[in-house]
Amino acid sequence: MHVYPYPAEHFNEYADTSPPARPGARPWPRLVREATRACDHKLPTPPPQSLRTLRPRPPGHPISGSQWRLALDMLDELAGTGLRPAVLVADTAYGANADFRHGPEDRFLAYVLQAKGEMTAHSEDAEPYRPPYGGLGPRPLPRHRSRPVSPREHVPAAGRRAGRSVTWRKGSKAAMSSHFVLLRIRLAGRRPRPAHDGTIPLTWLIAQWPENEAEPVRYWISNLPADIPAKDLVRLAKSRWRTEHDYRELKTRLGLDHFKGRSCIGRHRHVTLVSAAHLFLTEQRALPKALARA
Repeated sequence: MHVYPYPAEHFNEYADTSPPARPGARPWPRLVREATRACDHKLPTPPPQSLRTLRPRPPGHPISGSQWRLALDMLDELAGTGLRPAVLVADTAYGANADFRHGPEDRFLAYVLQAKGEMTAHSEDAEPYRPPYGGLGPRPLPRHRSRPVSPREHVPAAGRRAGRSVTWRKGSKAAMSSHFVLLRIRLAGRRPRPAHDGTIPLTWLIAQWPENEAEPVRYWISNLPADIPAKDLVRLAKSRWRTEHDYRELKTRLGLDHFKGRSCIGRHRHVTLVSAAHLFLTEQRALPKALARA
């Protein structure tokens, strides 16, 4: 799992509106350079009995565990050093995990996560109701009368006309643009977190629906505020390409996966050197080019 800061301008106007700020919390950092670097690396390790050589585990080395738990641990480590990501961006493996989504919410962090089309959610206008108490047993909890449906049903019900064409960045040959439908939904699933009255918080549903496709091809969910511009929301959803680009560069150009040792300490040293080399190259690319003498 790799944690990257958001590679664009931070939206200061949204820092005080969503998610709610903790008392005494630092404001979200402002990142203005169009570049990223790795902040932390962690990999789940096999149990000790499966290792060929048993060596002492260095301090801070992760034990065997789920990747989403390691991701939350990295967020806590970054918070301990004074770093606070502006927006978390992750793929479907994290977006489909309700336990992981609750982690950033508990830490008052904003996120844009890729989601599956099979997830279930209520519409924006869905309201809970409390069944009458029969007098026996515990009082019934609030519930919704409507059945939650998947994003594959929400988006076609809204229609293609509810969307718009959005350009999120300039590519090497042309501007990157597509048709997107943005809706406000209330996530259901097995572990929702409703309020005391049963109300489920509103969440952004971002669906990419190209003109030549019969249905949307990608989905994202986000807890960013309701007044965020569509272009910024789409740009955040599409910013994971930079993470993939950096990871490919770490592996192919800098040899992240070339380590052949057997010790945990050796692996940590290798990852540290590769990350330092990647940071140096990133800084060099971000510097203004010096004019060459004629």
